[in-house]
Amino acid sequence: MSAVPPTGAKPRTAPAPGGQRYRLTVAYDGADFYGWQAQPNKATVQGALEAALRQLTGETIRVHSCGRTDTGVHARAQVAHFDLKLPWETRRLQHGLNALLPDAVRALDLRRTRPTFHARYDAKGKEYRFSIWNAPVPCPLHRRQAVHVRLPLDVAAMRQAAALLEGTRDFAAFSANPHREIGGTVRTLWRLTVRKQGPLITIAAVGDGFLYKMVRSLAGHLIRVGTGAVPAAETAVLLDSRQRTARVETAPAHGLCLWKIHYGAIPGLPKPDRT
Repeated sequence: MSAVPPTGAKPRTAPAPGGQRYRLTVAYDGADFYGWQAQPNKATVQGALEAALRQLTGETIRVHSCGRTDTGVHARAQVAHFDLKLPWETRRLQHGLNALLPDAVRALDLRRTRPTFHARYDAKGKEYRFSIWNAPVPCPLHRRQAVHVRLPLDVAAMRQAAALLEGTRDFAAFSANPHREIGGTVRTLWRLTVRKQGPLITIAAVGDGFLYKMVRSLAGHLIRVGTGAVPAAETAVLLDSRQRTARVETAPAHGLCLWKIHYGAIPGLPKPDRT
């Protein structure tokens, strides 16, 4: 998960005269890709989309996403936009795109949008979910989308630690590279929940933006709290330190999924600031 600062007014470009902008919602299994961003000689989600659109339309197209997921990270509803010089009927375009994409990527929704729409800068917030299979034996059906933790996790302690992380805070201790963050290290984490359904534990994070590998770092910390390796109260100490140390572990990428991008009002949000 790449760092994206909170949204705000940004420079925008519009389609060429006579052209059309499209909004795309895409899902993908990140295990098959070296992340979102196009890279030479590597399979990426952006690269797959742009290659399929070029083959389909004959145009060289740049696909702009709301955010760039890292190698191995999945997406249930990534949002992107692109422009075509010659407009296409949306159903035909979506059908043709899915016919050319690898099986691990699908265009779930494709529609015409206003010329000024921007997948990244118009977003109001994001939701990520991190999945944990907490049982002595791993489940083969969840091996690509959930991290296996053999030791029993104390969900109550994890929830206690999660509550300390909500609000507008300096999350430098939970960035994998705090000195290179665009726009500083302060973000608003509106909601951080821990849910358990049998052996499946889901950590859901909703915020206005996330630092580099922040959600995986939050998940790694909550897992350590759940195993008893660190007390929940240490969460506040880590936040106040504003220093990334070995005490914060980055959880594996395959447990993380970009769940939803919010462009309108977010139900039940924002929560009161706790600073």
